[in-house]
Amino acid sequence: MDVIKGISQNNFVVVGRVGMDLYPAPGEAIETTNAYTADMGGSSANIAAGIVKLGGKSTLVTSVSDDAVGRFCLNKLAQYGVNATHVTTVGGGARNSTAFYESRVTDHQSVIYRNGAADFEMTLADVEAVDYSQYGALVTAGTVFAAEPSRTAAFRAFELARDAGLPIIFDVDYRPYSWPSADVAADVLSRAGALSDVIVGNDDEFGFMAGSKDKGLQKARDLANATAAIVVYKMGEHGAVTFANGDELQTGIYRVEALKPTGAGDSFMAGLLTSIADGHDLKTAVLRGSACAAIVVAKPGCAPAMPYPADLTKFLADHPGPTANNKE
Repeated sequence: MDVIKGISQNNFVVVGRVGMDLYPAPGEAIETTNAYTADMGGSSANIAAGIVKLGGKSTLVTSVSDDAVGRFCLNKLAQYGVNATHVTTVGGGARNSTAFYESRVTDHQSVIYRNGAADFEMTLADVEAVDYSQYGALVTAGTVFAAEPSRTAAFRAFELARDAGLPIIFDVDYRPYSWPSADVAADVLSRAGALSDVIVGNDDEFGFMAGSKDKGLQKARDLANATAAIVVYKMGEHGAVTFANGDELQTGIYRVEALKPTGAGDSFMAGLLTSIADGHDLKTAVLRGSACAAIVVAKPGCAPAMPYPADLTKFLADHPGPTANNKE
């Protein structure tokens, strides 16, 4: 399988949730604000929107609640140009995930409601209805594996994508509140990582899968040596190490005045994939992904803050080069 060739089609099937984000004006606290801005959220939906904004195509596979909030999410997907043909609605007690978060770094708070989440109701039938041959690559984020029946369905999507010759791109995206236990999460995320061709995660996430943070870098290296073509080990302000073809590429970050920490990882993934698709070498693609992350943390919102190509070009022209990688 040619991973780069698949990504270069710039046409992705993205498996995972879409939710509603609610955030007050910059600097305001959740508990004292009188107004919120509502927009689309959810790691997979954000990645899908970011891909489209940067010139790619994306189709989302998930479930939403059969109510006004679910319809809000469907409308937002349409506004961002994400194909929602494979987004199903579920009734009963299922409700869309909802996230409240603040646009401030000091004393930042986020509150996420995931109990009875509609996206966890994604079924085998939902993923088996997709014609994977119509896409270049499959993308997913770790929260899709946190509960059943979504977990089994997501692993089935991996099988079907693999059978169709698609590379599998996995954002570890470990969110403890979504999982029944840390042990289950470590086991399931490690299984997903072992099946993936491109793995993106931070030092905490790789450390979690490895059993301790100090073993995370070696975990990323081992995955690259064993099964994955590309592994990106992110270290926040210290940059990233990317493992590919036996090489270790060290990159820094673009410094900005951050307004919030949320959305960086989703924007990084969208920037990385579309930059590879646009023909950039891997190191440049990682740096462009880092620039996309910097753009998002400096603005309110997640999907609405993600850049268009002109925004990314201007950012790169206006900002000095990335910092040196500070890996110990």
